Amino acid sequence: MRKTLVLGLGNPILRDDGVGVRVAEMVKAALPSDAPVEVRQVSVGGLTLMEAMVGYERVILVDAFHRRDGRPGTTHRLTLEELQAISPTQHIASPHDASLVTALEVGRRMGLPLPEEITIYAVEVENVTEFGEEPTPAVARAIPRVARAVLVELGLPTDSSPATDQDL
Repeated sequence: MRKTLVLGLGNPILRDDGVGVRVAEMVKAALPSDAPVEVRQVSVGGLTLMEAMVGYERVILVDAFHRRDGRPGTTHRLTLEELQAISPTQHIASPHDASLVTALEVGRRMGLPLPEEITIYAVEVENVTEFGEEPTPAVARAIPRVARAVLVELGLPTDSSPATDQDL
């Protein structure tokens, strides 16, 4: 297996914003001890997020995704190109921070060893501004489904059936 990193993004004390962190926790708990996969949780974006990916061949990101017309709990499996098409600015931390796509382009120009394969699981969220450790019900139901999808993506067995395309 290629050197792989699973990154759960978000702030776990802002209700649904912590969805990536919670998925990462579930994935880490389900991994065999000898799995060549590192699982981390971060609350960063742009250049700092790009730096976290240095040295990995494959990265799976899980993050909250807020759309005005979205349905909370709906999950999307995206490539970097698809993410850019949906949300060209992608300012995660602040409007002054570089987008993930821009940060990766800068890192590649600098010759950093960045992953060739980046997969994004984006979970549509409802509440990312209210303090609280519990996600909204629809997002809470999505967490185990996304964790299973990540495990399947890693080629690892899951306790229950994998997510279907309809789920994602």
